[in-house]
Amino acid sequence: MKVVERLAALRQEMKAQGLAAYVVPGNDPHASEYMASHWFEMQWISGFNGESGTMVITLDRALLWTDSRYYLQAGIELKDSTIELMRESDVDCPKIVDWLADNVQGIIGVNPEMFSVNDFAEWKEKIELRSIDLIKPIWTEGRPAIPQDKLYPYSADFAGETVESKLTRMREQLAKKKADAMIISALDEIAWLLNIRGKDVEYNPVVISYVVLETDKCTLFVDANKVDSPAQNYLDFNNIDVKPYEAVFDYIRSLSGAILYDGARVNEALYEAIPEGCKKIDAKSPILIDKAKKNAIELEGERIAMRQDAVALTRFFKWLEEEAFADGKTQTECSLADKLHEFRAMGENFTDESFGTIAGYQGNGAIVHYAATPENCAVVKPEGMLLLDSGGQYLDGTTDITRTVWLGGRIPQQAKLDYTYVLKGHIALATARFPRGTRGNQLDALAKQYMWAAGITYGHGTGHGVGHFLGCHEGPQNVRTDNNPTALEIGHIISDEPGIYRTDKWGIRTENLITVIPAKQTKATTTEDEWLTFETLTLCFYDTSLIEMSLMTEDEIDWLNAYHVRAYKEVSPLLNEEERAYLAKKCAAIEVEN
Repeated sequence: MKVVERLAALRQEMKAQGLAAYVVPGNDPHASEYMASHWFEMQWISGFNGESGTMVITLDRALLWTDSRYYLQAGIELKDSTIELMRESDVDCPKIVDWLADNVQGIIGVNPEMFSVNDFAEWKEKIELRSIDLIKPIWTEGRPAIPQDKLYPYSADFAGETVESKLTRMREQLAKKKADAMIISALDEIAWLLNIRGKDVEYNPVVISYVVLETDKCTLFVDANKVDSPAQNYLDFNNIDVKPYEAVFDYIRSLSGAILYDGARVNEALYEAIPEGCKKIDAKSPILIDKAKKNAIELEGERIAMRQDAVALTRFFKWLEEEAFADGKTQTECSLADKLHEFRAMGENFTDESFGTIAGYQGNGAIVHYAATPENCAVVKPEGMLLLDSGGQYLDGTTDITRTVWLGGRIPQQAKLDYTYVLKGHIALATARFPRGTRGNQLDALAKQYMWAAGITYGHGTGHGVGHFLGCHEGPQNVRTDNNPTALEIGHIISDEPGIYRTDKWGIRTENLITVIPAKQTKATTTEDEWLTFETLTLCFYDTSLIEMSLMTEDEIDWLNAYHVRAYKEVSPLLNEEERAYLAKKCAAIEVEN
């Protein structure tokens, strides 16, 4: 069916059920950012392929809410459709629930598996909801099945902690909350807690499953096809019971006592299964909090992964400069992404990319989460701007890096100014010094200060948390304008990625991963507060040809030179002689002009 036919089929179901509207969020039952394609319901009903969005369908209108990362993409993909784009990052854009309250009279249908407990409760205060799945009856052809890949143990040599230790710590959290059981539905939390990994979700080594942790047992709800003999032996050894994936609802209905859940991550259908006689305790997941603070083994693994990643990127950029366009060869955004994957796959312990590579040439780089496809990607010429945002999944850790490079020709002065504003903000965040208790939103302006002074800004977050051989995006920490109450703590890993985007011209973003570490005390310190700073983990060189040196301070140039010295020292032993010579040239010191 085409989109218009899908909307018509949905409206027919709505009329049969007496619904005035139906909401299709871009979620799965596990509050995942990246989902198995089985749950691409928002994408299927709308034709919009962005990673974030919510569809609202009334009997005579269809609207898509998405954020500023996807405005350009949505404008292209929704063209000539009947779907209206709602630009939710704009200050005057109404929240979905408020729009429904003001514009729809009657009952509004939602699938409770696709709504968190908190969101469902908030909506229920303003509109009349009915729990019902209307996508399943109409998406009967071509819907992908839930993946059946095998789960596998993740060694404590990489994780830095045994399953027994993690279960003990989480049961201590149950005792503190006076809870008898905890419902766990987030796939990355399950993977971390049980030291298991899988291939169920693209770019994310997780297993589609649920867990109920009790004071005396732990039950994993997963399709039996995913558990082979070695996996079963591993689970038995760690005293983890296994039950079918769909059995989680009946199991929850059998519980008694006090049940702990995270209302921001557990879905409404699971919540509704909790017996009325149980005490319900809504609290931020203790797994989410502990998982974000990387232990020493995890951090060392991240450093190892960064060296492997830097090797791949060095080889890629050398190939791009010296071979990609030789003898009249043609390259596209897709061929560049494929070549980078080829170099990454040579790395030790590489398993996959951590997200789909964004290779944005010229104006495509201005589309923040641009995704080139073989059917729709630009030819790349040896001139102009290329934004390359990519990452790898290694058993040692997860990487995420963006570099913007100039491929040839005269560099416009505006491009140099833009690149330098971004770089200065990038360095300002990387070198920040702050007292314990500081939140990410308090640091956000450091990365934006120079572009703000020039009358420029960007709509995406400056920094997101990063998992350890898990999701490239994780919480609860971040750096963005939103008022996130989570303070930055030692062991947190975040990205540092300011950017400038000029429609139809270029996109410029510079991204490293940084981790929170103790800061050295200074003679100027006047309080007993514990001070923190960042260690930069990423080890790939910057394109210094794009820097407008007149805007750089001596301290910024010193930082850049020191970074390049460290990058060369750590990466060059893993390269051959020609590659080392290339890297040495790229890491050459910048002289400070007096």
